Amino acid sequence: MNADLKAHSILRFFLLTLFLLVSGAVTAQETDTPAVADMAKYKLGAGDVIIVTVHNHADLSGTFQLDGTGTISMSLIGTVDAAGLTAPQLETRIVNLLKPDYLVNPRVTVRVQNYRPYYLIGEVNSTGAFNYVQGMTYLTAIAIAGGYSYRAKKGVVFVIRGDDPGKEEIELKVEEKVQPGDIIRVAERLF
Repeated sequence: MNADLKAHSILRFFLLTLFLLVSGAVTAQETDTPAVADMAKYKLGAGDVIIVTVHNHADLSGTFQLDGTGTISMSLIGTVDAAGLTAPQLETRIVNLLKPDYLVNPRVTVRVQNYRPYYLIGEVNSTGAFNYVQGMTYLTAIAIAGGYSYRAKKGVVFVIRGDDPGKEEIELKVEEKVQPGDIIRVAERLF
């Protein structure tokens, strides 16, 4: 009888452990998915570095940085306006430019290699442009800049989104996520 109780306990422990592992995996997938979906909607802008692959045409493929006007220059098709487009939209644009005159059925893939930098100003120990890292928070950005100055207002930042045509400054909590091209201002506290 004692052996049956022990076997039953081991089985319950095993099933409980399996349940926790599976539920943890589902939770991890659910939290990872929005970040991937958000980056699929990411609009390209000046400073982004992209990899364009024209399949079976290495001479047309390469790494390109969007210039100050948001364009790249490719062999055969010349200047391509990429600013404000997502990677899939740019793929379609390049296919349409190659298709009529240069390639019969072009297959193009566009991938962002490096996102444009974010900028930090105000009451931090080091201001300037910093490399964007996917998933970073404003607090992480401040830490990368050497932390707050002694006069800094902590807990919130004032942000102008890089893709906002109106360049309107918004107040955000430091736990929120940085976006490429953000101009982040850490304000001075009143007293």
